[in-house]
Amino acid sequence: MNDRDLALHGAAIKRHAPAKAIGELVGLSEERAIELLSEAVATNRVIEAKGAYALTPLAGVALQSRYSLYFQHLRDDADFRAAYDGFERINRTLKQIITDWQTLDVGGQKVANDHRDKDYDAKIIDRLGALHEQVEPILAGLTKGLPRLKIYGDKLLAALEAAEDGDVEWVSDIRRDSYHTVWFELHEELLRIMGTERDE
Repeated sequence: MNDRDLALHGAAIKRHAPAKAIGELVGLSEERAIELLSEAVATNRVIEAKGAYALTPLAGVALQSRYSLYFQHLRDDADFRAAYDGFERINRTLKQIITDWQTLDVGGQKVANDHRDKDYDAKIIDRLGALHEQVEPILAGLTKGLPRLKIYGDKLLAALEAAEDGDVEWVSDIRRDSYHTVWFELHEELLRIMGTERDE
């Protein structure tokens, strides 16, 4: 993938993020990301607001049309597809863990988890740790096919360790690279690579 499309791809995944975060995700320096994103703004492929960038709908369609050129070899790679299929299976477990993290069962009713029950939260984080052990070999398989995907594994581990150390915001806070945020972005990346749709 050329640098221009890498920048657009990063903007598509991050959706509304500064150039530094977009560049980091796809392996571009902050300066190069700013250069490319500024060019994209000038040509109406990206919109910028308060230092954050997002892909325009038309540019998104055009980018999607080029993915087969960049990723067909991965779509045809049996090992990469097996790793992707493994990720999708574990994704269902991750969804349930996050649902259980965000809600509590009180008298048969689901209510928002206010995180005052430390024992409950600790059990969920333990489940997240067990899931991470399962996903590590899958991440290794994905990274073998596309080395720049390593950043997702690094960020997932960092978020898990921060949560295990007591900062529970690292489980699912959307304002940081929490475990759930990074997982969601990795899933978006994989769907684009494989040319598939998110199962809502």
